[in-house]
Parts: sequence; structure tokens; C-alpha cells
Amino acid sequence: MKDTYQVIVVGGGFAGVAAAKELGRKGVRVLLIDSNNYHQFQPLLYQVATSQIGVSAIARPLRSVFRRLKTVKVLTATVESVDAAQRTVTTADGQTLKAQILVLAVGAVPNFFNTPGAEELAFPLYSVTDATRLGAGLTRLLDEADGNPDTSVDVVVVGGGPTGVETAGAMAENVKYVVTKYFSPELAARCRVHLVDMVPSVLNMFSSKSQKYATEHLEKVGVQLHMGVGVTEVRRDGVTLANGSSVPGQIVVWAGGLKAGDIIAGAGLAQGRGGRIDVNPDLTAPDSEGVYVIGDAANITDSTGAKLPQLGSVAQQAGKWAAKNILADLNGGTREPFRYLDKGYMAMVGRGAAVAELGRKRIQLQGVFAFLSWLLVHLALLSGLQQKIRALFSWLNGYLLHSPAQVVVSSPLQVEPPSEAPPGTLPSKET
Repeated sequence: MKDTYQVIVVGGGFAGVAAAKELGRKGVRVLLIDSNNYHQFQPLLYQVATSQIGVSAIARPLRSVFRRLKTVKVLTATVESVDAAQRTVTTADGQTLKAQILVLAVGAVPNFFNTPGAEELAFPLYSVTDATRLGAGLTRLLDEADGNPDTSVDVVVVGGGPTGVETAGAMAENVKYVVTKYFSPELAARCRVHLVDMVPSVLNMFSSKSQKYATEHLEKVGVQLHMGVGVTEVRRDGVTLANGSSVPGQIVVWAGGLKAGDIIAGAGLAQGRGGRIDVNPDLTAPDSEGVYVIGDAANITDSTGAKLPQLGSVAQQAGKWAAKNILADLNGGTREPFRYLDKGYMAMVGRGAAVAELGRKRIQLQGVFAFLSWLLVHLALLSGLQQKIRALFSWLNGYLLHSPAQVVVSSPLQVEPPSEAPPGTLPSKET
């Protein structure tokens, strides 16, 4: 493998894959580096953790993604460091690779906000390893409680955004349908799911109507809401809240936010909010010629100057737009400011229940129509025909027959340090 490339893309997430695809279709010689050899569909990680779908439905080998693009090469390696000024990438085995144009799409890591005990004891949900580890922990916890009728099962989800709401709703419905069916109604009666956030309502980015619908459905399926109060400590037996009270929990799921990882911090680029890079309108890094930053590693604004959220749709569109500007760089053209097509927001709340606010005008849907829209959109976004088929079969099987994908647990429940870094990054303490 040669050490110099037209374009090096660090990270095989939504943004990195989108950029590499667009460039590969134009015959640009691209090297995509990721610490994993697969692309993961992060919006459905909570469904892996709650046994609604299997890993094979959301993870697709990167070499399969690019098998028809002969100018795109995939390198599975851990990135040790990045030098933005020199446009070089150094891997853990000591190899240094240089790019004419460098694209940093390294993702992010969970932000524990220096909460005592959170990094050591909570379960993040940002990678396939996180999801399978959480799913195994939940299954083992139920197995142990099933054999001890004097114990209760409490799970605390920290974070009232889409990930937290979707996870809490899925867990509560598992208690209602799956635990009752596969274990016993008695065990289900001893299970509780708690959702905690410092903001006063769930889905803070949605309208009040959507928030009200989500709140009512979560309460209907048994989620106990603790809103308007933050978590000050994560313990092995639960969490302590800012008002001095506590919530019991053998498992604490952390869905409380993201920040940039160590690769961005050491790249020699000025960092903004969340440790991310405040990129120029054309998605280039300030004061760094030939360097683009996209995805969760970047703070991106649209053509009106509004800050864009860390969403998969933003990352995908930014990846395609960055590729367009890179082609202009290579061919002597002019870059254009990123124009984001706002498709709106969606969140699954439970079986047959979701909220959707579509387009810039935020056309609002709640209930079954939003649920079906959510299913169709996520099915379309999944990478690969096999992944789509597996997800569709799992959804039909789960939502109609209440038969989840099987989770195999090979080790006892224990709190271990999260083991997997986000795409293309140096493994960190968080993931």
C-alpha cells in the first residue's frame, strides 16, 4: 500500500462513507481508515440492545459497501494521531499516511460531563459493542432476578433525547410483552424502567405537542419519568439526583450527550462547543488548507447560519457535500457553502407509537402514521439489501408476534470498561 493518497477519509460512519462513495464514483483514489471493518447504523443500536433486531441487520462490512468502487481502499487500523497541518495520519502500528486532502469523520464519544461514577459504571450506547454488551447485561440481570423472587429489576436511562426515549420505551415494552411471555408475569411486575433528564420534558428539540404525546405514551407503558433534575452521581445500585433523591438501578444507560474524541483534540485544530471543530461554511477546517471535518466531529451551520444537530441525515449530507467540494479542489473549481436539506426529526416511542416532524415546516405526525413513517425511513437508510431484509423480518416478528431476536449471553453480568472506539478513532476511556 502506498503511503500517499489523493484523499484519506478517517472514519467509516455516515459522513465518512458518504464522502468516500461520492469520490469513488468519480474515480478519486481514496483511502478510508476505520478501527472497525464494518459500517454501523447507529440510530438502531438501541434495538440491538433491546433484542429487537440482530447485529447483522445494522452492521455491514466496509469492503462490501465499496466493492464496486475500485479506487476506494479500506484499511482496518486504529488511528493513533492526526496532524492536520501536514495532512498525515499515523496508525497504531507506526505507519504514517499522507493525503493531498484529509477528511476527518471520526465521530464522537459519550460525554459524561464529569459526573462521578458515570464513565466507570454506566453503559453508553454508541457502538455495536456497547449495544451487545448492554443487551447481554439486561438478559443476565433478568435471568438472575428470575431465580430470586425477592429482587427487583431497575434500569435507569439518563437522557431524554431521541436515544434515551427510544431506549426507555423499548425496554418498557420488553417488560410488558417479552418478560411476561418468556419469563413470567411475576418477574415483569418486579421490573421498572426509569428515564432521567435535567430538562423538564422529553424530546426537547420537538414541539410541545410531540413532547406531550411521547410523555403520555412512555407513562402508559410504565416508564417512570424523573424530569427537570440532573444526575450528580452514578452508583452500582443506581443514580443520585441533584435534588438529593436517588433512583435505584442495577443498570444505568447513558444517553446524555456526545463530545469529540482524542483524535480531534490532538489534531492541532481549534475546538469549539463539545470539543468539536467549528468548520467553515464549505466544511473545511479553519486555517487548515486541504482539511475537511464532517459528522459528529464538527459543529456545522446551514446556509442561514443556524447550528445543525448531530444527526445521521446531517452527517450523510455533509459527507456528500464535502466530496463535491473536494472534487472542486482537485479540478481547480470553487467550493460552495453547505446547504442542508432539512428533513425534520423522528423518534420511536414504542410499538405503533412515534413522533415525526417533517421538513422545514415541521409537519407533525403522532401515533401509527409516524410509526410507519419511522419504519420506512429507517429501512430505506439501512446500508445493503441483506440488512434491510433482516431488519424488516425482525420488525414483523417482534411487533406482530412479540418474539425478539435471540440474545446469547456467554459471561456473567459485570460492569466492564466500554471496549470499542467510535469509527476511525483512537480507543478512548469512553468507548
